[in-house]
Amino acid sequence: MSVDAPDAGSIPPLVEPGSDLTVEEIERYSRHLTLAQVGEIGQRRLTNARVLVIGAGGLGAPVLHYLAAAGVGTIGIVDDDRVSVSNLQRQVLHGVEDVGDLKTESAARALARLNPLVTVQQHPVRLNAQNARDIVAGYDLVLDGADNFGTRYLVSDACALAGIPCVWGSILRFEGRVSVFWSGRGPTYRDLHPEPPPAGEVPSCAEGGVLGMLPGTIGSIMAAEAVKLVTGIGEPLLGRLLLHDALAMTWRELRVVADPAAPPVTEVSDGVTRADGPGVCARGSGTAGESAVGPDAVTTTVDARELAAMLDRRAAGSAEFALVDVREEWERRLVSISGAIPVALDALRAEPEAEVQGERHRSVDRISSIARRCRVGPLCVDVADAPTVERWDGRRVELHRKRRPWVSNRKRGRHHRLGRPSKLRLCRGRHDGAEHETREQDGGLAHSRAA
Repeated sequence: MSVDAPDAGSIPPLVEPGSDLTVEEIERYSRHLTLAQVGEIGQRRLTNARVLVIGAGGLGAPVLHYLAAAGVGTIGIVDDDRVSVSNLQRQVLHGVEDVGDLKTESAARALARLNPLVTVQQHPVRLNAQNARDIVAGYDLVLDGADNFGTRYLVSDACALAGIPCVWGSILRFEGRVSVFWSGRGPTYRDLHPEPPPAGEVPSCAEGGVLGMLPGTIGSIMAAEAVKLVTGIGEPLLGRLLLHDALAMTWRELRVVADPAAPPVTEVSDGVTRADGPGVCARGSGTAGESAVGPDAVTTTVDARELAAMLDRRAAGSAEFALVDVREEWERRLVSISGAIPVALDALRAEPEAEVQGERHRSVDRISSIARRCRVGPLCVDVADAPTVERWDGRRVELHRKRRPWVSNRKRGRHHRLGRPSKLRLCRGRHDGAEHETREQDGGLAHSRAA
C-alpha cells in the first residue's frame, strides 16, 4: 500500500525535553518561548537535540547558521572539502580569512561566534558506504545538502536503517527543491529517485551556475523543517516535494509516495558503481575503457605533467596537435595555457563549421591529433569529426581515441581516413582552478524526471 504524507500533528516530537533552561538561554531564546507552539518545552527539545548536517557549503551554510541560532544542542557537520574563493559567492558561513581551511573548521568557528552554547562535532571526511551508518547513528535527525547523487543515496539508506528522518534540499541555477524523507512513515529519497540519472544529464552548480541567494532560501526552509520535526509542531514536508523557481518567484508542491514494491533497505549503498570510490557519483561521463564519446572510443589517462611534456614536444617540433580551449572568456582570464586556441563553446553549438584560426573544424583530419581543453563535467555538445579529445582538469587529461582514427600521411602529401569515426561529444565542465569545487557543488538539482 502506498504511504501518503501523514496528517498534521500525527508525528510526535523527535526529541525529549532536556534540562531546565538557564537564565542565559531564556534570554537568548525568548522569541521562541513566546511562541505557543514552541514554548519552553519545545526549546528544551531543541537544546537536547542532536542534528547532523551533510555539507557545509551552499545549503549547509544557512542550515547551520539557523540551527545554531535556534539553540540545537549538538550539531554535527560532515564535509571533507576546503573553502575556496569561488565558494564565497553563496556560502555565507565562510569568509576570506577562511579560504584554504577545512569547511568543518570554518563552520565550527562561525557557529561558536554565533552561539557558544551549541556543541559542534566535526566530521571532516567524505561520506561513504563504510562510515555513513556509524556517523548517522549518533544523531536524531539528518539534513542532507549533499552535492551528488551517490552521497544522497548513502544518507537515505543510513537514515532508513537508523529509523530517523532526513530533510533534503537541492539547488541549481534558479531552482530549488525541498522534502522530508522518513522510512516507515513516508517515502525516502530512493522513492523519489529509484536510480541515479544517466551520467551527464544533470550538471553541477559549478557547470550550470547557481543564484547566490538561492541557498539561503532553500536552506532556511530545511532548517525550519528540522525545528518542526524536533519539536513536533506543524506539518512537515513528509510526502511532499516543494519546488521553487526564483526567476518566476513561484512555488509548487508535488505529492510523493513510498513505492510498495521497493525492496527493504538492508545495507548502505551509493546507488551507483563508479571507479572514483564508494559514495561518490561519477563526476565525469563514462567508466574505464568507455568514454563519454561512446562505446567505440577507448579512454586513456594523461596527467598534467604528461600534458606539459606533450606541449614541450610540440614546441620542439616533434609533435603536432591543436589545443582548443572551449571555455568562456572570463574563465580563460582565471587560468589559461599558452598556445591554446580559444573557441567559445556557444559558437560551436551555433556553428559547428566555424573556423579555428583559419582551419575549419571539419578539416581537423589534417592534424595528427587534436586536444580540446575543457573543464571537467557532464554538460556535453556534439563536435564535428575529430580523431581525439583530451579533457584536463589540472590533474589529468582523459584522451578519447577512436579505434579507427583519422590519420595524416605527410610523405605522400595527402590525408586519408581509416573508417569515418562517429561524432565526439565534447564535455564542458569547470575549469581547473578550483579542485575542491569538483566535490562541492551545492547539491545539484534533482533529476528532472522528479517533476
